[in-house]
Amino acid sequence: MPEIAPLRALRYTAKAGEMETLLCPPYDVLAPGDRERFAARNPYNCMHLEVPDGDDPYRAAAEQLRQWTEEAVLKRDLLPAMFLYEQEFRLHGETLRNKVLYCRVKLSEPQEGMILPHEKTLDEAKRDRLRLMQSTFCNISPVYGLYEDPKRETKERIDRLSDCKPRYTCTLDGVTHRLWVVNDLVVLRAFRDDFQDRKIYIADGHHRYATALEFRRWCKEQGKDCPGAETIMMGLADIDGPGLAVLPIHRLLHGLPHFDEDALLERCRTCFHVYEMDTPENIETNMDALHRQAKKAFAYYSGGNKWLLLILKDETLMDRLCPEQSEATRNLNVSLLHKVILEDMLGIDADNMAKQETLTYTRDFQEALSSVRDGESQCAFFVNPARIQEIRRIADAGEKMPQKSTWFYPKLITGFLINPLTD
Repeated sequence: MPEIAPLRALRYTAKAGEMETLLCPPYDVLAPGDRERFAARNPYNCMHLEVPDGDDPYRAAAEQLRQWTEEAVLKRDLLPAMFLYEQEFRLHGETLRNKVLYCRVKLSEPQEGMILPHEKTLDEAKRDRLRLMQSTFCNISPVYGLYEDPKRETKERIDRLSDCKPRYTCTLDGVTHRLWVVNDLVVLRAFRDDFQDRKIYIADGHHRYATALEFRRWCKEQGKDCPGAETIMMGLADIDGPGLAVLPIHRLLHGLPHFDEDALLERCRTCFHVYEMDTPENIETNMDALHRQAKKAFAYYSGGNKWLLLILKDETLMDRLCPEQSEATRNLNVSLLHKVILEDMLGIDADNMAKQETLTYTRDFQEALSSVRDGESQCAFFVNPARIQEIRRIADAGEKMPQKSTWFYPKLITGFLINPLTD
């Protein structure tokens, strides 16, 4: 089963400045302007490594890393350690706390059944992350994994060890981040033993994990001596933890030749009850109510002050259309949207989706509305988020959701820890 181990992390020293000026989001969630905003906070901000700039950005990241290490802006821990990480945030009027165990995890191919993905990946993102790893020989941002802890053993240990003042505390964009260092050998062995009979489900960082597998293959092909290439830095959270939050990612359509809205909606009425609604700003409230009722539904918006609510008529539709898929995949809202509307009705095939030729994604509700209103997109489909247990069942079935199907919030912050893959 999954092998976890401590790591000798690279961490910022006092020379770098205040911790809140050094942290940044991971590369795959940046909105326009975010890179520049975080990079300007501090010349040592981790954004300079996570999303490097310049004519040869990957070489620039490697040079920055070398320089910061020589200047003792970054210093590698003498002792191997695991780290406890807590996120405190507000969502839907409630304060939530999510606790994560940072460690190294031995890589495993998905077919081995130990570390399971649930989402398809995009080739361009994997190429980018691979070039960064080949230049820096580091994990700069972690993969986010989930595990089951039915006896609550790991939870109790994490709660006990984090019942003291953290090493770092800082607040960034409304989320408070705390980090504790654990290097007691007995405790490290106990954490390792906890995972002997578990699986790890990749929640976030599918591209980073797939890239790590490719990097391991590349090191072997190139004859590079890099034992660390067998592992990856992960943050692991309890799949039943009260602080886990999954948000939706909405679909934007643009550049569709000969787009005929009337014809699309006529076809939609064969499979969905279609209701005309007022006030697009109320889409989220309506969709949330349907989510609580476990209804398969979407909101469609193409501009103006009206929007359409689409609710599936026949719950067995996907059973007939996709009998080869597992029940978990067939029951997923986003699977229904992709198969019935995007593929069958609009003719957007899997290759088009992977290349994002006419389909793009946003987690930001207002951004989706604005994109349509400003004419950047022809229309938008608003979806409800997948449930945690749906994600687990799809991974167990060895299947994958369409790319950009889940948005775990908040993202694991980048910059607390960097995992070197060389001694």
